[in-house]
Amino acid sequence: MLRMRRQKGFTLIELLIVIAIIGILAAIAIPMYRAHTVKAKMSEVTNAMSSIASAWGHLKLEDPAWTPGATLATAGILSTMGVGVASIDRAMGWSVTTAGVISATLINCGAPVDGKTLALSPSELEDKSIRWSWSGTMPAGYIPKK
Repeated sequence: MLRMRRQKGFTLIELLIVIAIIGILAAIAIPMYRAHTVKAKMSEVTNAMSSIASAWGHLKLEDPAWTPGATLATAGILSTMGVGVASIDRAMGWSVTTAGVISATLINCGAPVDGKTLALSPSELEDKSIRWSWSGTMPAGYIPKK
């Protein structure tokens, strides 16, 4: 009697298909992972900018005529608003203008945003509340949402 041979293992085409699927998934996942890690590193800077914005808003509410005497740098932000940013190692060149625009140059976050500027700008509404909007010189996908 003839016995049927049982297949042992995979054929070459099956292995090639699996390798192709893994390659396609990797080609999609790796750039998304890199973008996500850059955004995660940027969160340290955006949180610090939000703290400065909160301090600026409180000072503005207490005295509507208040504006910083000049553009504040790192030491001026601490002495005027009580927010320390010197320990933030993912940004440099901090400033707060007399109009309240908070900006910083990003470093150590990743290639697409290093050396680019992130800014947070206020606009006063009719009821004296403040609306903050993000902008910057980096690619649009990395600028935080409103």
